Amino acid sequence: MTPLLEGVGIALESLRAHKARAALTILGVAIGVMVVMVIGAIVSGFNKGVADMLEQSGPKTFWVGRFFSGGVNISDGSDEMSPWRHNPPISLADAQAIARLPRVSWVALDEGGQADVTFGAKTQHSVRIFGRSAAWPNVAGGDVSPGRSFTEVEDAAAAQVAVVNQKLAELLFDQIDPVGQRIHIQGVPYTVIGVFNPPPQLFGGQPSPEAIIPHGALIKYVRYWKGWMDLLVGPAPAATTADAMEDVTEALRLRRHLRPGQDNNFAVVSQEKFLEKLNSMTLIIRFVLFILSAVGLIVGGVGVIAIMMISVTERTREIGVRKALGATRREILWQFLVEAATLTLVGGIVGMIGGGLAAVVLAFATPIPAHVPLGSVVVALVVAALTGVLFGLYPASKAARLDPVEALRYE
Repeated sequence: MTPLLEGVGIALESLRAHKARAALTILGVAIGVMVVMVIGAIVSGFNKGVADMLEQSGPKTFWVGRFFSGGVNISDGSDEMSPWRHNPPISLADAQAIARLPRVSWVALDEGGQADVTFGAKTQHSVRIFGRSAAWPNVAGGDVSPGRSFTEVEDAAAAQVAVVNQKLAELLFDQIDPVGQRIHIQGVPYTVIGVFNPPPQLFGGQPSPEAIIPHGALIKYVRYWKGWMDLLVGPAPAATTADAMEDVTEALRLRRHLRPGQDNNFAVVSQEKFLEKLNSMTLIIRFVLFILSAVGLIVGGVGVIAIMMISVTERTREIGVRKALGATRREILWQFLVEAATLTLVGGIVGMIGGGLAAVVLAFATPIPAHVPLGSVVVALVVAALTGVLFGLYPASKAARLDPVEALRYE
């Protein structure tokens, strides 16, 4: 421990004696670590925010749809670039068949489009209109208050009732109680029976105006984007997600007359699979993080080589005296490596503090859910110290190889 503490003490003394030179040396390391901290905080915060959002729909809930790519799907209009075209749409009959399965508790349908919504003399254009089944509050998060959501009977009867979100209620009704008011969607009258209070948005901000009506009413009265019905399925209390997903997959394959060996022409996706795809999407961001931080660490490492070479030159006589008194090459090498690692570790600590403060500012002053994982702090500091060892190896080996007689003559 004595050589270690001695090397750390010498490095800290060098920092105090040559502040400007030391600052330039550790600046590159600090920037590299700071970049790691900030980008890592943003990526981790985003992943945590998505996981929390999925948790609102229930940990066992899974998604059934026409096609799942798990990322950005760019289509040029060709069949090759639009693989979803090979899959028939999910139908209402599919949803009803899934709902009858013993290991399925409920099925929430979701389709929609945009329409003008009118109340008296006020009109809101391009309002998002969702046609959903009565089970939709199970997965939407938030709550419906004041008022209520529609029932299964109202959905089956295509009742002309609507639940508006807070944003649309503010735009249309001002201080008037929305419940019981009559609105028109594409000219068709609907009675407002509730106000939906959505959960917080992932990146903050205000949600767009929305209206939720029974799925039967959407099909009957509203022009919407056909062919893209989504289903969110809740397993029965005694069933696992995997069991329910297996039953749903089997039921849809039978309905679509798929033979053994044929690929599914639909998608059944668990929350874990969705998060796995999300992590693969953020992999490119992590790669950019690595490149940026590596550039900063290389710049800092070059600075370490420069300052350590100057240090070796300034302390040539000291090295000669130590060797004359019996110091071995290994001891000299160790001393200078500890000094180099200490320099970069100081830079790492500075970058860690700066990155942590930046993440806190992002989390509180912006909608970005920045979150600094403890693992990234440890990795950043370890990498900073290893940078010092790696780039300090050449100056340390040069110091260790000095001839003691020549070193003592050095002026």
